[in-house]
Amino acid sequence: MHIVFLVEEISAEAALLNLVPKILGASASFEIHPYQCKNDLLSKLPQVMRSYAKWLHDDWRIVVLVDEDRSNCKSLKDRLENAAKDAGLITRTMSDKTSSCSRFQVMNRIAVEELEAWFFGDASAINQAYPKVPRTLGSRSKYHDPDSIKGGTWESLERELKKSGYFKGGLRKIEAAKTISAFMEPERNNSKSFRVFRDGLREMVRWGI
Repeated sequence: MHIVFLVEEISAEAALLNLVPKILGASASFEIHPYQCKNDLLSKLPQVMRSYAKWLHDDWRIVVLVDEDRSNCKSLKDRLENAAKDAGLITRTMSDKTSSCSRFQVMNRIAVEELEAWFFGDASAINQAYPKVPRTLGSRSKYHDPDSIKGGTWESLERELKKSGYFKGGLRKIEAAKTISAFMEPERNNSKSFRVFRDGLREMVRWGI
């Protein structure tokens, strides 16, 4: 199986380059297409889906990953689903409703509320990447549920790294994503949206065999 990932920015690409092989091993090949921002991806998605619909191979799958960014999760998911549906492609959600899991071509996933929540979901990886960050970071009550961090997850990550002496000039998101994801272990992540992403990828490959 070959998987095409469509992501909203380069930092997501940097993270997935490390994470996907850890999640899937050698069971699938993949490529990643980053966009300039979330709005860029969403605005181009209908045309992109129509293009893929014309030639998508039977053993290819498309995964769209965007941040929730404090937007309405249902409305965002509907927009992703409709882009595929209008192009004539079958999504994971559609196949679930018809119980034909092996037939879906597109899986839409949302990082709640931002990709950085996945990093907080594996606080040990943050400490390994940046050793001056306290090992107790993940035990703090405000980080127990990474998908519900108040005030923005990337802002929280920037704040914690700055306090530990890193990124004094501001968080370099691509660098941080690449560095932290290199130490992440998919099995120990306690971000629900990450686990949904992880398990969805594995099920997709299993059903596609």
